[in-house]
Amino acid sequence: MDRIRFEQAEKLIRKSCINLKREQGFRDASDGVIDTAKLQEAMMELIDAEEYLYTSLPTHELRGEDASEFCRKLIAAREAIDHILADFGVLERQDPSERIREAARGKLIIVNNSSVKKLLVKAGVEAQNILVAGAPLSVDDMREINPKIPESALRGIEKKIEHLRNDIERKLDALEDVLVVGEADKSTVLLAARAKELYGADSRLMENIKDLNAEDILELLS
Repeated sequence: MDRIRFEQAEKLIRKSCINLKREQGFRDASDGVIDTAKLQEAMMELIDAEEYLYTSLPTHELRGEDASEFCRKLIAAREAIDHILADFGVLERQDPSERIREAARGKLIIVNNSSVKKLLVKAGVEAQNILVAGAPLSVDDMREINPKIPESALRGIEKKIEHLRNDIERKLDALEDVLVVGEADKSTVLLAARAKELYGADSRLMENIKDLNAEDILELLS
């Protein structure tokens, strides 16, 4: 990257921090190892953000989705840079649980079993933000999961589905976004698809979710 692009990147970093108060000051740097992946992540986010310098000409004014996406890229770059600075002792490393709690704020997180809930609560997510489904959101989905289920059993499932939907709607009085988190198994995939249809939910489905560490969970929720 030439001098001009470095100067533009510097301006973008400064813009991402303007009028924001840090709870801590900067310390003198200590010995450390450069996290090359985080540095590359920060630079790529800034390069993506740089495009808005040209697409917003001549006024550089951004509105709506463009403004949100531009700021998202700056925040992502800042978080990666803060991670590197913490590695060199310039910033004190923040407790991941606090960052996870903040990332989950305003979200209703739907999981398919209590083990995923325990994982998220242990990482720092407030328990009241998590709802264990324990059932699909549609009788049709139950039939797809178990085509041989008898009609008599479906009547009990219908009651569970009704209670689940009522619980979701009640929690959405206080929360804004819906996120389905879990393993990428058939029942959870169907749950995520139906939640997207009914509530505009996003989803984070992956293998071996029980092996996620705090940083993985933070990235999952962000």
